[in-house]
Amino acid sequence: MKGIVIYKSKYGSTKKYAEWISERTGFDCVESGKINAKQLADYDTVIFGGGIYASGIAGISFLKKNIVALNGKKVIAFCCGASPDDETFLNEIRNMNLKDELASVPLYYCRGACSLNGMSFKDKTLCKMLRKSLEKKDPKDYAVWEAALVEAVDIGKDWTDKKYIDPIVEACKK
Repeated sequence: MKGIVIYKSKYGSTKKYAEWISERTGFDCVESGKINAKQLADYDTVIFGGGIYASGIAGISFLKKNIVALNGKKVIAFCCGASPDDETFLNEIRNMNLKDELASVPLYYCRGACSLNGMSFKDKTLCKMLRKSLEKKDPKDYAVWEAALVEAVDIGKDWTDKKYIDPIVEACKK
């Protein structure tokens, strides 16, 4: 079985997970902008990973755009974000991103990192504005992702952990 891990990473957590998966599986690893549909023909298994931004999985358009080239292959997806691992949250992400021809693609979650350092001005500004609006709420009413944002935005947090790739690697073996 020959496989590839394709990723779209903005701040590095998704890339880190893609590289860890590649190390464990022996699959090639490449950024989504550096591979095309024709090259996918060489692989039996395709794992795609992208960070979560405003509930969208970065780079998911790669799978949509290359759906014909993925026909007959094992396709697995993972997403990476700052929220704690939560089934309800993951189902919402799945329903928003893996529709129609992608509905049967298994989706896994890997918890990433959050730090204002290194963020673009736009992302930094959006996070600060969101945090300010959250400060008006009672913390006990925070959604899981809201609590994570408030906790991490000023001090920075890195929740990346190799344990998150275990179910992805297992799915490759099935």
